[in-house]
Amino acid sequence: MKLVFLGATHEVTGSCYYLEAAGKRFLVDCGMEQGPDYYQNQELPVSPSELDFVVLTHAHIDHSGNLPALYSKGFRGPVYATEATGHLCDIMLRDSAHIQEFEAEWRNRKGKRQGKEAYVPLYTMEDALGVIRSFSCCPYDRILTVADGIRIRFVDAGHLLGSASVELWLSEDGTEKKIVFSGDIGNHDQPLIRDPQYIHEADYVVMESTYGDRTHGERPDYISLLSEIIQRTFDRGGNLVIPSFAVGRTQEMLYFIRQIKEDQRVQGHDGFPVYVDSPLANEATTIFSEHTYDCYDEEAIELIRKGINPIAFPGLRTSITSDDSKAINFVEESKVIISASGMCDAGRIKHHLKHNLWNPANTILFVGYQAVGTLGRSLLEGASEVKLFGETVAVGAEIVQMPGISGHADVNGLLEWAGAFGKTPERFFVTHGEDSVTELFAARLHEELGAEAYAPFSGTAFDLKTGSFIREMSGIRLEKAEKMPSSPKAQKAARAFQKLLSVGQRLISVIRKNEGTPNKDLEKFAREIQSLCDRWDRTDL
Repeated sequence: MKLVFLGATHEVTGSCYYLEAAGKRFLVDCGMEQGPDYYQNQELPVSPSELDFVVLTHAHIDHSGNLPALYSKGFRGPVYATEATGHLCDIMLRDSAHIQEFEAEWRNRKGKRQGKEAYVPLYTMEDALGVIRSFSCCPYDRILTVADGIRIRFVDAGHLLGSASVELWLSEDGTEKKIVFSGDIGNHDQPLIRDPQYIHEADYVVMESTYGDRTHGERPDYISLLSEIIQRTFDRGGNLVIPSFAVGRTQEMLYFIRQIKEDQRVQGHDGFPVYVDSPLANEATTIFSEHTYDCYDEEAIELIRKGINPIAFPGLRTSITSDDSKAINFVEESKVIISASGMCDAGRIKHHLKHNLWNPANTILFVGYQAVGTLGRSLLEGASEVKLFGETVAVGAEIVQMPGISGHADVNGLLEWAGAFGKTPERFFVTHGEDSVTELFAARLHEELGAEAYAPFSGTAFDLKTGSFIREMSGIRLEKAEKMPSSPKAQKAARAFQKLLSVGQRLISVIRKNEGTPNKDLEKFAREIQSLCDRWDRTDL
């Protein structure tokens, strides 16, 4: 029984864990790295074609985003996830593939004029659709046998619709060990979805630490805050523009606005329109509505029982086509516009900023984290002007940030989740946090719970049966861009070489599967491989 840490080690994104048990090889999560990358990640130790299955905690791209790339390199096994996660991945992975292809098309159109090599996307829509068809979805709280000696159960993590912590029971040679992967642990008292559920037994725990060094502070009254912002914006004849993440945060905003309208908290602007201008957000909102009884909290379910949709109301209008989006800017009455992306770096929100940012009557309301270097962060830090579509736009609108909104548990919530285990697990592995935060939170687990806690680097391998390290790695800091392939030609060559390595690993897998084949066929197979080796051996060059 072996566990190898690959991604989200001393970093927040790119969650990926490799396991071997009961004769099977599989992953828990296969996420894309987002934002700055500080440490080098080790490669998957086997060819993707040799993986038997993947277990997925939730749909966010930093946990699921590399599944299509895995498929493109030969993975054909099932992906086990909750039903809501499967439905969200259907839209989110297609959206990610569209972005990959769009970026490649844009780069190639620009690069062709400059005589540059073609840019190859990380994966294509075909790859995304292929892996989406591989999803095997199951409900919360049901134990599922995925192979002889391997059982899994999804427990609601309260982070996103369908998000889960995963319990894994592994049996091998008469020994059984239970390992729990926390996934992303949710914040308490979020709208719509349930609080995180606790798990009480485990031998080992792999645990996130996103906010492992801080608290969210006192919870604001979101309804009152949002009501006040809408009121003062509309009173001066302006629009409220909300850059919002399409999945999760947009639906929370709709939940708040429905209540504001029901309670008539905005005076003098009865029936004000609310536009959701994001095809992805609109699809996600439909999926939210389809998972009321398996994912919603009691407050939201009680509304459903009364015949009330918690995220729908009079005046809600959805924008699908680009013409729909453009038409919003010709609506003269004051309105709320919710659009993606949440950090203002792409998507339709940039068009709405161009039309609204210059006007002092308008308000731009940020309801999520704004990463360093993004347009949203620049606006929050007081930029007086920004560039949009090559045009300089003055910042005249009121810029506001709603405090405290987070889908992640803070340090107190994390400690509460970890402390719910009746018997302290043999070891906690702390991942999915910034470099120093993983170490700080591991120390907190040891000090406050008396737990053995360790923050591994990528490549660290652990024997679950003996409870000992097979290999401990130190973090390999990534050098600056000058040491990485910088030209499109070099990048293309690097990707081609990685694909060749992947094919080589698959060849080894095919060879192993042919054990027991008649001698004549094996000799023919060997001759064909030898011929290829003779043709491509470059040792004399």
